[in-house]
Amino acid sequence: MSTLHREHTAHEHDHGPACGHDAVPHGDHVDYAHDGHLHREHGGHWDECEPSGHITHEGHDHRHGEGCGHRRVRHGDHVDYLHDGHRHAEHEGHWDDH
Repeated sequence: MSTLHREHTAHEHDHGPACGHDAVPHGDHVDYAHDGHLHREHGGHWDECEPSGHITHEGHDHRHGEGCGHRRVRHGDHVDYLHDGHRHAEHEGHWDDH
């Protein structure tokens, strides 16, 4: 899965362990959930960290929801669930990797 490289301009907040936003492990970096989207540090600035394309998480039998034991993170118009180092979002009867 590739990730779009779109700089989040005018981002004056520095994210870190005590910034108050959810830290979300994502591959080789950490995203921070902020205002419904995810930011990652890249080359001295902050990028939006959004997947490109639609990636179905095959063989995901677990049903995420209230009380499932996985952390929820607001992402745009839906909620992602943090699970095994990535984010899952329900989409048309299956789970997508975000």
